[in-house]
Amino acid sequence: MSELAVNVDGLCVMYGSTKAVDGLSFKIKRGEIYGLLGPNGAGKSSTLKVLAGILEPTYGKVEVFGKPISDEIEVKKLIGYVPEETILLESLSPREFFEFIASVRGLDRDVNLRLHKLVSAFELTEYFDTPIATLSMGTKRKVSVIAALLHEPPLLILDEPLIGLDARSSRILKELIVRHANRGGAIVFSTHIMEVAEKICHRVGIINKGKLVGEGTVGELRQLIRSAESSLEDVFLKVTQQEAGIRDLIAALGEG
Repeated sequence: MSELAVNVDGLCVMYGSTKAVDGLSFKIKRGEIYGLLGPNGAGKSSTLKVLAGILEPTYGKVEVFGKPISDEIEVKKLIGYVPEETILLESLSPREFFEFIASVRGLDRDVNLRLHKLVSAFELTEYFDTPIATLSMGTKRKVSVIAALLHEPPLLILDEPLIGLDARSSRILKELIVRHANRGGAIVFSTHIMEVAEKICHRVGIINKGKLVGEGTVGELRQLIRSAESSLEDVFLKVTQQEAGIRDLIAALGEG
């Protein structure tokens, strides 16, 4: 399997006349946690949907472990995807949903042990036979996360995966992400929680209006704005040109 987990080259995504992703390029290696950051509407979710095979690119090259995403069946074996908006078969219980996922992916009975461990870790046992439609948003999120992890895919694509999770489950997911990378897997995820990205990402790509405006380790991004003491949040606001607007807004509010 290719050491390059993700290769995005000149990706463009159009919605009618609107260009959501504009010539985006980045690479992710095996063993790497890559954070994709950007303001709302920057093109993060569109990019991740393309990687997951949910959305067709307008143009550009996108490969997962050397396979073009047009090779849909093979690529989807290699990925686990948690979308920003949790979409599940809500008439099923979690047990039935996981059985469906295992059947579609052709997983053998050995997956039951892994499923039991994940269900226990995320404290889903109590709701295992409850209709998904009746579960809270956070509990539905746990179902979505477990479904993505179930087949132990080499690439995890996580779009705001911590939304709705309680502190315990968030901690477990972050630890699993780090362990997955340490075992040679790759992770690309978006988050608005800068402290999380700063702590666990090997590299970060910052996009704004569909374009890559900064990329590298946190240290490299600090050099980009010539400030060794800056937080990732400081860098983010600077390169997305939001810093001055915040200062002006707070000054105006102070005047009131």
